[in-house]
Amino acid sequence: MESDKIIANKELNIWEALLPVLVLVVLLAYNVYIYGDDALSGTNQFILLLGGAVAAIVGFLNKVGYKTMLEEISNNFKSTTGAILILLFVGALSGTWLISGIIPAMIYYGVQILNPSIFLPATVVICAIISLATGSSWSTSATVGIALIGIGKAIGLPLGMVAGAVLSGAYFGDKMSPLSDTTNLAPAMAGAELFEHIRYMALTTVPTIVITIIIFTILGITQGISGSTDTSAILSAIDDSFHISPLLFLVPIAVIVMITQKAPPLVALMAGTLLGALFALIFQPNIVASIGGAETLTMESGYRGVMNAMTVDSAIVTNDASLNDLFSSGGMKGMLGTIWLIMCAMVFGGVMDAIGALEKISAVLLNMANSVFGLFASTVASCLALNVTASDQYLAIVVPGKMFSKAYQDKGLHPVNLSRTLEDSGTVTSVLIPWNTCGAYQAGVLGVSTLEYFVYAIFNYLSPFMTLLYAALHFKIKSIIKEEN
Repeated sequence: MESDKIIANKELNIWEALLPVLVLVVLLAYNVYIYGDDALSGTNQFILLLGGAVAAIVGFLNKVGYKTMLEEISNNFKSTTGAILILLFVGALSGTWLISGIIPAMIYYGVQILNPSIFLPATVVICAIISLATGSSWSTSATVGIALIGIGKAIGLPLGMVAGAVLSGAYFGDKMSPLSDTTNLAPAMAGAELFEHIRYMALTTVPTIVITIIIFTILGITQGISGSTDTSAILSAIDDSFHISPLLFLVPIAVIVMITQKAPPLVALMAGTLLGALFALIFQPNIVASIGGAETLTMESGYRGVMNAMTVDSAIVTNDASLNDLFSSGGMKGMLGTIWLIMCAMVFGGVMDAIGALEKISAVLLNMANSVFGLFASTVASCLALNVTASDQYLAIVVPGKMFSKAYQDKGLHPVNLSRTLEDSGTVTSVLIPWNTCGAYQAGVLGVSTLEYFVYAIFNYLSPFMTLLYAALHFKIKSIIKEEN
């Protein structure tokens, strides 16, 4: 990512650069108005291709060749290879963790241990700790996040609210962890040192997460959920359908340990999937046989049941109707819609980069920065714009990092100001955009649409406002001159 070339096109003016964005926003808004949540099932994907087509027409009119556009789209596809593979493995993992009883066990014990009145703030804290330890908001959502969504549904909380709490905690850890790729990428682009960047970022991030926890505490109280909520029917339904044992937690613990030991995410997810399959055969033989289309577990039905859980739709019917939707998984097949969305987003982002639109938009924002606050505001706006147009959080860090680095230096500002702003506005807001790779991934994994959790992803949209507040008050803005003195 650090060596990616930002394409400039002197023939392009700002209005031509903005035209595909405006067309995309209008078409997406109308499409969502017509289809609602179903827009993510396929129609939004085609709208992104239409946006790419408009950008391509603008490029042809400004002497950009078809081959150049195709090469940039190809480069974008290459950059998402890891994300697509992770999505497929997450689908397989969720299938084996369901039929093995791991996810039901998390819900079973979680309903009993987590006091419903403090469930939301506890969710933020739990996800923050795990994401901080693993350096990955994606892994946190795919493991603990899914279980917390299940517990939240079981005690009657709105799923958008629970998903917002999961993502708030997960992205706090993702921002602050030295194991996170974005935490390493931001200072690399700005020219700052990693741990200095983390310490400086804590000045805005810690107050933001504290405010987030307070808000979720208030939301939990106003929901009227109390610790005396009767969950006996839910517990009984789970107990009747699965063999629940604390030993099932060995699998998620093993995955978390592997990630904290810096094992590649794909290796950890593959291990988690295979361990889940093994535990399914040991603890839930009847369920595996049923998924495999047989009454008893044999070599063939066991193989068929495990493979079906990993690759296609599988569902386990319980005595409680509210749990039936929860105890279903689409496997790898269930992730194809999200992958489709990511690929179409990469087409749009690739064409926008090829015609020089991304560079033009960033340059105009840079020219508007006449003051320190203006420079910070332009950086935030550039990150948000790239999350919307390029549909990738890495580009939202790389492009502004390259464009604004010299401007911060010219104003005597330390590089950590830029690296912190890149994370406060680029990393965390990516999950708020439905067609962004992060938004599409989290919506697909958690089973909650972006529109549902948008309002409750408090930490994510509060972060850029916090960094702008610090800039407006000129509070904790580190300068090169003061450091030298």
